[in-house]
Amino acid sequence: MIIRSALIAAALVAAPASAAPTLADVQKALGATQTLSADFVQTGADGRQARGTMLMKRPGRIRFDYGPKSSWLVVADGSRLSFVDYKVSQVSQWPVRQTPLGVLLDPNADLARVARIVPEADNPRPGTVAVLAQDAKRPDIGKILFFLAPDSAAPGGLRLTGWRVTDAQGNLTTVELSDLRHNAPIADSNFRFKDPRPVTKPPGRAG
Repeated sequence: MIIRSALIAAALVAAPASAAPTLADVQKALGATQTLSADFVQTGADGRQARGTMLMKRPGRIRFDYGPKSSWLVVADGSRLSFVDYKVSQVSQWPVRQTPLGVLLDPNADLARVARIVPEADNPRPGTVAVLAQDAKRPDIGKILFFLAPDSAAPGGLRLTGWRVTDAQGNLTTVELSDLRHNAPIADSNFRFKDPRPVTKPPGRAG
């Protein structure tokens, strides 16, 4: 009995620890995620929170719906990311690839060039894989720190749990995801929106 216990203990000591996920593993997990829907909680730089639902469809499409009581909508249609404020009838737009979210939405994003895994000692969310992505050639875009948790049920074995975006001015926005659903069909119509801006008619010709 003593000999058997000693052999078991020796085997446990000798067993190699599971390897930590690499950037290649993260790239594989993102590549295996074609669509994603989730609930989210967003915390702005001023500490205010907003809640809603998120839809993601790679490449290039994402939608943050803040609910019927909100006048805000954030949606990317594959090429442009739009912030829509129906209360003031304004739309602000940027190319998706020129936003921090581009690294999550672009299947051709080269993580080896723009990202690194944060050491465990510096990871603000222990138990997750923290990836910091920032294009050194485009510091004006800002940076994103996103988190993935080991999950055998998720594509590639890693589940996206949220991110922190820091813009060029240093403002921090945090998004936490829950109730994730992977690779279910999502219609492209979800990534279009009704433009609230008034239509301006071209001036008529002088008679």
